[in-house]
Amino acid sequence: MEIETIAQRIRAGIPDAEVQISGDDGSHFSALVISDEFEGLSLLQRQRRVMDTVKAELASGELHALSLKTQTRAQAAALGA
Repeated sequence: MEIETIAQRIRAGIPDAEVQISGDDGSHFSALVISDEFEGLSLLQRQRRVMDTVKAELASGELHALSLKTQTRAQAAALGA
């Protein structure tokens, strides 16, 4: 699976998201997703929200693993992301 394809799927489901993805083996990736849509959501709710955007790819096995960091824009600014 291509990094840009994953980013496009996440952006399609979370339109205001800034997405940074790394990983080079084709099936295991890490993503930093920054969105104000995460405001007020727990960490688990944020991760579920992102994982829902790539549900089909996970189910098919095209995407095997995606580790996540999720932040609001304010959190990202405070952390210097």
